[in-house]
Order: sequence, then structure tokens, then C-alpha cells
Amino acid sequence: MTTKKKDNSTKMDEYNNFSFSAIRGIQAGREYYTVMCQLKLVSKIFIFNESSLPPELRAQRTLNKARIPEIVNYINGNPEDYTFSSITASIDGDVKFIPAEKIGINSRVGTLLVPMDSRFVINDGQHRRAAIEQAIALNPELGNETISVVFYIDRGLKRSQQMFSDLNKHAVKPTTSLSIFYNHRDKFSRELISIMTKVPILANGLTEVEKTSISNRSNKVFTLNSLYNSTKDLLGKKGKNIEINSHEKEIVIEFWNEVYDKNEEWKKIVSEEITPYELREGYISGTGIILHSLGILGFNLMKRYPKNWKNKLDGLRNVNWKKNNPQWEGIAMIHGRVSKSRDFLNRTSKFLSEAIGLEGI
Repeated sequence: MTTKKKDNSTKMDEYNNFSFSAIRGIQAGREYYTVMCQLKLVSKIFIFNESSLPPELRAQRTLNKARIPEIVNYINGNPEDYTFSSITASIDGDVKFIPAEKIGINSRVGTLLVPMDSRFVINDGQHRRAAIEQAIALNPELGNETISVVFYIDRGLKRSQQMFSDLNKHAVKPTTSLSIFYNHRDKFSRELISIMTKVPILANGLTEVEKTSISNRSNKVFTLNSLYNSTKDLLGKKGKNIEINSHEKEIVIEFWNEVYDKNEEWKKIVSEEITPYELREGYISGTGIILHSLGILGFNLMKRYPKNWKNKLDGLRNVNWKKNNPQWEGIAMIHGRVSKSRDFLNRTSKFLSEAIGLEGI
């Protein structure tokens, strides 16, 4: 096991001050400080308003306890590889910044002294704080590691509430597709990226890996998010942290290639006889609901016909995929528009099952 070095960036001096190694900066004409804080001190010195207080007397949202175990598992599951963004907090106390002697009074680097009786209020990061506390209880060695903290001098509740609003209103959560694409810890995600390269309609840049929806003129066909959900259903996988073995991977590649072989419009996309835009405009086979329905169809098909499921897919050749086909109304479309609801997904799966002679699904 790797031995962690003890960090001395946070300590108490002889006057009962917390002493932080700090960098001084200026925002909106006021000083703020970025420090390194040992994890074992995070739960001791930082507080968050009690959830029993009404919103007008709090400086941030109430703690969502359901989020904590997931963050704890992330920390302890990746002790050599976890990453945390900074905690932002306000200090109500008589702080003192001492510039580094070698650089002089104007130095931005130095030591921040904070009286122990100061009040620290987290403006952003209360869930990280709670998770750190629980993670250290499970693995005490984490206590000597550090997290960066941005300190602002407290200017009252009203300012703290405004800081919380400002810090969160511009935060943009990455799309599901991009999270899947960049998640190297999720084995299912990594195998899915590999699978894409083995199926013509998913390869060569035809899968949208950044967005969860496709714009009208996009040169993409399906989103990675849709493929992820479709393939999960194809394999009958549920929940999070799912895995895929080599045999399942081969089955997935075989299935999507077999479906590709049965769809003439998909082939025309790959051969560039039609554009993704033309596919979306004229054919329902260019929509996420069809991809997802095919995944559900595949699971039921392989369950009933584990050895000759490929032959059964021949029935897909007879499906009229054109959007103006009245059969799709009330199945995958309502009033001429594709529906993404679970009810319509189930209807579409049933329709495709019947099209290939798979009754009773």
C-alpha cells in the first residue's frame, strides 16, 4: 500500500490561530484567499446551516443525504485517482495575511492566520464536506490529504446567499452523452465506445458523443446516450456500475450489425447516398425511440430464440420506416411527432416484435 505523506499546509500556531498556506487574490475590489486544507479539518471547521432553518435564514440549500454515499464510494473506490474541485467558504473572523518574507509585503503568496473561534460557512461544497467526513471514517489515511478552499471574508447572510446563487447559476452539468464518453472508470462505457467502431451506422463520427439531442442539420445519426440505454436493455442490464464481458460485447456487435444489415436507409447513410438530415426528416428509423426499441426487441428475441435469433430479424426488412406511414401514429408518433415517452417506447417495441413474428411480448 502506498504511504501518504503528511501535509503540513494547515496547522495551529501558538496564538490558537489556524495557519494556512495561502495565495492572495482580488475579486470585485476585495481580497480573497486560496488555501490548502487538510481533509481531516474539513468536517471540523466548516459548518453548513441546519436544514431546520427556513431558506431566508440559510446561506445555501439543505443537505441532500442521498447524494453522500455515492460521493463516499467515489473517494474510497478511487484512493489514487479521485478529484475534487475547491470548496468555497466565508470566514467571519479577524483574519490576517502574512506575505512571504523572501518576496516582500506585496507578495501574493504567504500565510493566512484565522482565529480558531472564527465562523466558517460553506457557500459551495457542503456535500463534498459531508462525504469527506464519512470517507475519512472508513479510511483515516485520507485525513492528511488536502483540498483547495477559496476563502472570502464574511459580509453577512445576504452576501453569503448571493454568493451561493452566483456560484451555482452559471454551473452547467455535462450532458449524459459526454459523461459517458469521458468516463474511463465505467467499464460498460469504455466497451460501448469500442463497440461503436465495429458497427457502420455508429462509427465514422455518426454517433453524437457530446449532446443528448441532435440538431436538425447535424451530420450525426444517434446519440451516445441513446446507444447506451439501448444496449443496456439489449443485455438486460439494470442500475449503475454495470459491466460487460467479452461474450456480451460480441453479442452486442453482432446484433447491431445484423440490424444494420436489415435497414436500407442506414446503409445509404454509410454510403452517403442520403444525409442524416434526410434520414431524420423522412424516416423514423433515424430516431432514438427506434434504437431503444430495437434494444428491447433484441433482449426478448435472444431470450426466446438464443440460437437462431438472427434469422428472425429478417422481418425488419419488411417494416415501412417512413414517417408518413400511418402505422406509426399512436405507436411511435402522436399527431405526426415522435414521442419519447415510456408508453410509446413499449408500444414501438411491441410493434417491431410483431413485425418479426415475435408474439406475446
